Amino acid sequence: MKILMVVTSHDKLGNTGKKTGFWLEEFCAPYFTFLDAGCLVTVASPKGGTPPLDPISDTPEGQTDLTRRFKDDPKAQAVLANTAKLSDMKAQDFDAIFYPGGHGPMWDLAEDPISNKLIETFYSAGKPVAAICHAPAVLRHAMFNGEPIVKGKRVAGFTNSEEEAVHLTKVVPFLVEDELKRLGGHFEKVADWQSFVIVDGHLITGQNPASSRAAAEALVKLLSSMGVHA
Repeated sequence: MKILMVVTSHDKLGNTGKKTGFWLEEFCAPYFTFLDAGCLVTVASPKGGTPPLDPISDTPEGQTDLTRRFKDDPKAQAVLANTAKLSDMKAQDFDAIFYPGGHGPMWDLAEDPISNKLIETFYSAGKPVAAICHAPAVLRHAMFNGEPIVKGKRVAGFTNSEEEAVHLTKVVPFLVEDELKRLGGHFEKVADWQSFVIVDGHLITGQNPASSRAAAEALVKLLSSMGVHA
C-alpha cells in the first residue's frame, strides 16, 4: 500500500495575526497507523519542506500516545521536516491519498489546482480519497463526471458547532459543514469531539481530530478489500 499524505503549507489564521497549519494528532495518528500496517507513506505539501504546525495542537492537552511517539521518533520528524513538493507527485505512484486537517488547508489546499487535480485523478481511477476534520474542504472544487465528488455522498467533517466552540466561525473562509452541504453532500455528524468516520464508496471523511486513527484504519481496510496489500 502506497499512501500519499498531503499537509498544508499555510500558516496564517485569517486576519487574526495568529498562526495555524496542520493539526499534530491528525498527522501523527494516521502516519503511524499506516506505517504499522506496512504501508509506504510519502508526505507532501504545496511548498514542500517543513509544513507549519498549528501551535494549539501541540499543547499538553492535545497530546496522545501517537503524538508522543512522534516526538520520540527522529525518523518520523525528518519525514515531516522534508515534505515533498505536491507538484512533483503523480497519482499513478500511489494507491490512495489522505489529507490531515487543521485550519491551514482551508486557505491553501482547498483552492490549490494541483491538489484538486490529484484528488480528481485518484477518484476517477477508483483510488481512495480520504480527508479529516477541516481537510474535507479540499473537496470543494473536485469534480467527477461533471458534478462535485461529494454530491449524493455521505460525508463528515468539522461541524459548525465545533467551529463555534473554538470561536473561529467568523475567521475561516467558509464552514466545512455548510460547504459540503452546498455541494450536495449528505452531511452526517455525531456529538462534538467524538470520533466519527464515513466510508462511502472510495471516499472517506472524518469529523474531527478524534477521528484521525479511525479514518486511517478505514483506509487500510478499504485498500485491503480492494486487493491492495502492504
